[in-house]
Amino acid sequence: MTGGFFSRTERFGVVGSTNDVVAAWLDTGTPEVCLAVAGEQAAGRGREDRTWVSPPGAGLLCSLGFRPAWLPPGRAWQIAASVSLAMADAAEEVAGLRDRTIRLKWPNDLVVEEADPGAPGSGSGGGAVRKLGGVLGESSGLGTGDPRVVVGIGLDADWAEADFPPDLAATMTSLRVVSGGRPIDREALLEAFTDRLEPRIEALRGGRFDVYDWSARQLTTGRWVRIGGGGGRAGEWLAVGLDAATGALLVADPAVPGGERAVHAGEVVSLRVADAARV
Repeated sequence: MTGGFFSRTERFGVVGSTNDVVAAWLDTGTPEVCLAVAGEQAAGRGREDRTWVSPPGAGLLCSLGFRPAWLPPGRAWQIAASVSLAMADAAEEVAGLRDRTIRLKWPNDLVVEEADPGAPGSGSGGGAVRKLGGVLGESSGLGTGDPRVVVGIGLDADWAEADFPPDLAATMTSLRVVSGGRPIDREALLEAFTDRLEPRIEALRGGRFDVYDWSARQLTTGRWVRIGGGGGRAGEWLAVGLDAATGALLVADPAVPGGERAVHAGEVVSLRVADAARV
């Protein structure tokens, strides 16, 4: 890790939630960027207070704390997006995967799309979408003199497929599985992640966000998605792109002027990739 980039780093065997640990640090004046890493979380969580499950030693579980007075409030979402991109790059290197094997499923999941066994050639895509990791961003004080952003990320790393929980086995995966059984060194993964995070955050501080990589990794673009709950309109929609200014998902909607509607992360309780074969 780059010592000058982190103001504070701590490792824990077991904590309730690394997000809670980092939020408490920020409450007591710890400057950015601070990092908490845990071997296990007793109360890990995702969006909408869902639980995050990972057995001891199987995943990389960490949270980062920021004080982004240097970033306009409307662009705070780019911090979590940059964390996701840094982890995707690091995971591909450590697991020996091709570039952009790891995709982003808007708004906050790292996923891998399996090859379609029925497709000609070796190819990729068209098969089941399996979740590899999740990102949880929590903010307070945006637009004030004391803005705070906590970004937690959990990645299933060295987890054997035979040990997946039965109720999640059909929808999840791990770096070990995706790499064909290659053992994953979590320390090497953490170091690769932090090495890639620093230049992305420094770029954000300079007003630059990697829109190209963020857009190119999106699994949802061009796919039918099922949106559930929240304040938005539930249903099935064709995702046509992303709004680089706000981070919103753009869906085709003939009922609105221009034929496109922006869906913001706060409006969505759940999003599922629907049938890719639909037109």
